[in-house]
Amino acid sequence: MAITLPDNENSRPGGGHLNTLQSTKVKQRLNQIDRIRAKGIGDHISLPQLVVCGAQSAGKSSVLEGITGIPFPRQDGVCTKFGTEIILRHSLETASINASIIPHITRDEQEAKELRSFQRRLDGYEELPDTIKDAAACMGIRGFGAPGCDGPAFAADVLRIEVTGDIGLHLTVVDLPGLISVDETGGEDVKLVESLVDWYLQSSRTIILAVVQATNDIVIEPIIQRARHFDKSGQRTVGIITKSDLINKGTEGRIALFTKNLDQTKLKLGYFLLKNPSPEELAAGTTALERKRLEMEFFRSERWREHGLNFSRVGIEALRSFLQVLLEDHIERELPKVCNEIDVLLERTQAELHDLGEERLTIGDQRLFLSKLSMDFQGIMQAALEGSYHTHLSGFFSYGAESATPRRLRARFHELNGLFADYMRDKSQKRNIGSPRDPTEDEESGDQGEEVEQVVEEDDSLSIGHPGLDNGLPPCQSVSRGAFDGWVKQVYKRTRGQELPGNYSNILLTELFHEQSSRWPQIAKRHVITVHKETSSCVQLALNHVIKDDHVRHGMLKIVNRRLQQTLDDALAELQKLCSDEKLQPITYNHYYTDNIQKSRQNATKAVIQKALHGASHDVHGVLHISNTESDKLRLLSSLQRHVVVDMDQQACEEAKSGLKSYYKVAMKTFVDNVCRQVVERHIALSARSILTPTGALQLSDDQVKEIASETQSKQERRNELKMLEKCLRECVWELST
Repeated sequence: MAITLPDNENSRPGGGHLNTLQSTKVKQRLNQIDRIRAKGIGDHISLPQLVVCGAQSAGKSSVLEGITGIPFPRQDGVCTKFGTEIILRHSLETASINASIIPHITRDEQEAKELRSFQRRLDGYEELPDTIKDAAACMGIRGFGAPGCDGPAFAADVLRIEVTGDIGLHLTVVDLPGLISVDETGGEDVKLVESLVDWYLQSSRTIILAVVQATNDIVIEPIIQRARHFDKSGQRTVGIITKSDLINKGTEGRIALFTKNLDQTKLKLGYFLLKNPSPEELAAGTTALERKRLEMEFFRSERWREHGLNFSRVGIEALRSFLQVLLEDHIERELPKVCNEIDVLLERTQAELHDLGEERLTIGDQRLFLSKLSMDFQGIMQAALEGSYHTHLSGFFSYGAESATPRRLRARFHELNGLFADYMRDKSQKRNIGSPRDPTEDEESGDQGEEVEQVVEEDDSLSIGHPGLDNGLPPCQSVSRGAFDGWVKQVYKRTRGQELPGNYSNILLTELFHEQSSRWPQIAKRHVITVHKETSSCVQLALNHVIKDDHVRHGMLKIVNRRLQQTLDDALAELQKLCSDEKLQPITYNHYYTDNIQKSRQNATKAVIQKALHGASHDVHGVLHISNTESDKLRLLSSLQRHVVVDMDQQACEEAKSGLKSYYKVAMKTFVDNVCRQVVERHIALSARSILTPTGALQLSDDQVKEIASETQSKQERRNELKMLEKCLRECVWELST
């Protein structure tokens, strides 16, 4: 059946066949925008568009008919129940009129599917009223569906009417429901229409065609106020003044000012002045050419002649020509931005789909999903513990980001272990009679000289930066040398056994060492707990990086936390064994112990001889000269004997102090190494590597797998939405690239 369109000359008031046609490029751009709008992308990205809006009685239908040549029904307000997208494409091929519905994003999948199934091919415009009613019924609008249907009075869905034929025009325009001030639902319909209109107006890519009646005060017209709210500079609003034949005589001058954009309510795109066909003209079936002729005769009449109308802004034909150029420029300006936003949205959509992972409807799918996550997690922890920070996981280890330090776990282990070793060297003893050693001093070279005997107070300002040791741990006692010697002598007295005076038993060294090292367990425990906390932080960050699904991450975190707690328990149990070993009889085969004992004895002997020589020099009035004669040698030895007086108990205590100092150094170094290797590495580092593995995921029970990895209905729906959106965006990218 042949399609009935208005006569070419009627639909092309300008006459010539090509005088209003745009370039092929513009036609292509319009078609591209229309096709991606039809895919529903307009719900996600603002698209360039012309939108007709105004009050319900402002004459929008007449304006639309004048622009498009489509005779929209004016009765019953049918067209104002939902947005209508009118697409006009000039073509010398077979004419066609097609109607379809673009569902709003708020529709669920089933509703959207039913609305998309609405497809009508019209044989002529006379079928348009019935098509509009059918569309309203399909949308569930109150009064159009089944009897008793209590749906909304308006819908956010869009009826799409596409007209192709010899119409001499390329244009796309959206007609919105007219603004209303009262309704029968307590204001709900008013708010619904306002929100629908505002949704279009707020887009920076919407050209607002604000239709107002000439008989009203244009400054305070609701649609003008709304347009100025969303378009404060007036750069994308076109004012269309209708029903100019109904104004009172004497007010023509004010209306004429609008055509020259000289009124106080200025718009960058200006105003157009129209005369709507009268009811009599409509009843007589006035054609487009007749409408143009009658309209121009009216504005050239004596009534308007003296007011100097700007005729480039008068009449429907001037408006049509202006809108074509406006839409062309608007699309060319905005299209690159649209393309960029589509690319960005596609990337975000793909990233969210990646985070959701594959569908996991069966236990097998869910178990495989957990295995893949565990593999990714294990890869991160492996890199963190090996110090491989610049692999494909470099994004996780990027330095300077929030919480970057615990991510680089091996570096953090080195730092904390080093601080622990420094603390043990400088502050681990219960009693301290000298200043803490300079950490930069060489360990072995420091043993060559005498021990510094200066008595100092504990320096609270010395902070080594260990979070577990700097805060809350009581410092070592700072005592004088006399007090330290008194303590050693006191322990010597209570530990004497069968040994002769001047000797001491191994019990003395044991008790001295046990008391001096009594702070080690507390220090080491704090260090181990601190390292474990750092490891737990890294594990948490790795889980957050790998698992984006909150439900899955929470389930995996419960498993991981139990294993982390077991790791800490095992580490502390191992530490307890080390601390228990230190409570046994001191034992070492480290040659540094004997070397230190020998050096200490040599230093003590040297000090005694120096003191005796000083005393002997007084015997000869400060002039000490020794020859090789036997008499001089005997005289020197006799003098030295008089000045070397040995307190046997003091001698035993000095020997014990020397043994304590030498053994403490060796035992402390061994203890530090054992804590770092046998506790930190064996139990914390090794466990962190295997705390969550693909094998472990495969060993979970079906119930555990289902509890952790099963998807909620909302998650499945979200994946389906994202897949549809991704498909749509890919099609748009292809569409805009051709």
